[in-house]
Amino acid sequence: MKKDAENQNITYEQAAAELESIVELLENGELTLEDSIKMFERGVELVRYCNKKLDEIEKRITILIEGKDGIAEKDFDPGELQL
Repeated sequence: MKKDAENQNITYEQAAAELESIVELLENGELTLEDSIKMFERGVELVRYCNKKLDEIEKRITILIEGKDGIAEKDFDPGELQL
């Protein structure tokens, strides 16, 4: 039975490294069509896993804001970032 990335207890870094390897294999062009499709499916699974992990982390990030009452915690809002 095929296990998805989430059930394999891999880290974000491991998933990203595996995804990078898959991209290299697909770009190489030496896989059979069937193997290419399997690698593509695994890549999609890993992208979803990485995106989910990033979303979870984003929700946990807090920004410390110093105000008149001292330092207060505020939930992270990526829309407030100024580049």
